[in-house]
Amino acid sequence: METNAELKNTLTKLLSLEAENEVVEFKHAEDKYDIEKLGQYFSALSNEANLKGLDYAWLVFGIQDKTHKIIGSKFRRSQSKLMQLKKEIGDKVNNRLTFIDIHELNLEEGRVILFKIPSALRGMPTSYNGHYFGRDNESLVALNAEKYDRIRKQVTSEDWSAKILKDASIQDLDETAIEVAKENFKNKFPDKADDVEKWDTRTFLNKAKLTIKGQMTRTAIILLGKDESEHFLSPSVAKIRWVFKSDGGNEKDYDIIGLPLLLAVDKVYNKIRNLKYRYISDGTLFPDEVNQYEPYTIREAINNCIAHQDYTKNGRINVIEMEDQLLFTNLGDFIPQSVEKVVIDDAPEEYYRNRFLATAMFNLKMVDTAGGGIRRMYNYQRIKFFPLPEYDLSNNKVKVRIVGKVLDMKYANVLAKNKNLSLEEIILLDKVQKNIRLTKEEAKHLKSKKLIEGRRPNYFIGKNVAQKTGQKATYTKNKAFDKQYYLDLIMKSIKHHESLSRADIDELLWKKLPDYMSAKQKKSKIGNLISELRKKERIINKGIYSKPKWHLKD
Repeated sequence: METNAELKNTLTKLLSLEAENEVVEFKHAEDKYDIEKLGQYFSALSNEANLKGLDYAWLVFGIQDKTHKIIGSKFRRSQSKLMQLKKEIGDKVNNRLTFIDIHELNLEEGRVILFKIPSALRGMPTSYNGHYFGRDNESLVALNAEKYDRIRKQVTSEDWSAKILKDASIQDLDETAIEVAKENFKNKFPDKADDVEKWDTRTFLNKAKLTIKGQMTRTAIILLGKDESEHFLSPSVAKIRWVFKSDGGNEKDYDIIGLPLLLAVDKVYNKIRNLKYRYISDGTLFPDEVNQYEPYTIREAINNCIAHQDYTKNGRINVIEMEDQLLFTNLGDFIPQSVEKVVIDDAPEEYYRNRFLATAMFNLKMVDTAGGGIRRMYNYQRIKFFPLPEYDLSNNKVKVRIVGKVLDMKYANVLAKNKNLSLEEIILLDKVQKNIRLTKEEAKHLKSKKLIEGRRPNYFIGKNVAQKTGQKATYTKNKAFDKQYYLDLIMKSIKHHESLSRADIDELLWKKLPDYMSAKQKKSKIGNLISELRKKERIINKGIYSKPKWHLKD
């Protein structure tokens, strides 16, 4: 934490610049400043700092941007509200990046705020609200393609998985794993099956791109290495930890499975209880019976963890099994821009953290680098009307949650009765059932198709969908009456009883307000209705402020 003297020195250096540049921005921000614009500058300055090889950039409030004169800012005078910006910005920035520090300097000329903005993570451009920003000299602009690619390529400039291990040899590989690898390779490339039978092990490993000119790589050890060969990877770890937890979160069983990871995938798969799940579809008394989890989904999730793990972080891959869901975690940022983009575009990824490893896994039929793996996982869940895979990309880690049951029959009925829904629309409806906040654009799209109604953030299934899926009562409970209905009801009840307390009015309206509203929202709504009647001089309080008695005004 910089001292006041250090901050004054920093400010002096920044003010001495002839003009603003890509990593320094001055704003007057006399009283208020648009948070969306602040977030856009955060993204832009973070990306530009990365491109210049700097650890951070500066945004300074209270400065006239042309003259660099200190004129002071009254923006968020409360220290607590100023510090809330860390969360407000972090909530909309990928990887939850936020300000390193927010400093206040109270100078004779006025109050100055210095926002210290971190450089974008290596290989990961910083976005705000899903968009990437940059600077063109002093101007705020969309991050151009050349700059975007320059940042993205940072993560692919070195491939940890292709490192040659000079002291390792074929004797350090597991013989069973080699045989399984050959069978997988023949299944993947049937036209080469006869050739594989003629190749010696050295030739096969080269052809499958596990080795480089006969030399062992980290990839070869990860996928085919003997358990005791893990020391070649040290301090990195190549292990999968399986844990079974009860509903209460208590650990009931666990296992740690090491090299070779080619065989570890099936060992972990066989640990997971894939029970039958029964549910009654709409319009029939006969239950459907399905596996909780599609075998492909389990293997795809584990293989993705192996392919995308950041092994330089020296951690394990985790597979956590609960009564009705699975959680897969691996270390490292999610390299594509977003999971939704991968699913909707249905195209190969442009960048891989471990390119050599991903290629070898493709050749051994473990992953599909041609794209489509995650999309298939989504579609398997969709077919069973189960919630879609849920990705959490925070804290430099990828977490994938797969739920093995119907979470919401209303949502399941929507999918069953609307066969023409696009996968993008299903992803958005999945957010609605999980109470995940929709962006304005997402809500606008669903509303345009009349799939949802309601006001942000409380959306619910639309009228047409409710009628098709037998949810008319649910729809009515969520649909608010016209405001005049509530106002008339209050007036009519006061007329019947001469007076009503606030508790009386709460009881009168509570169950008539939409089901999606929280208790706090209902309290606020009723208070607004009472205020409107009072301001229109329709009712008057003849009690005291803390215990009002509302009467009709004479």
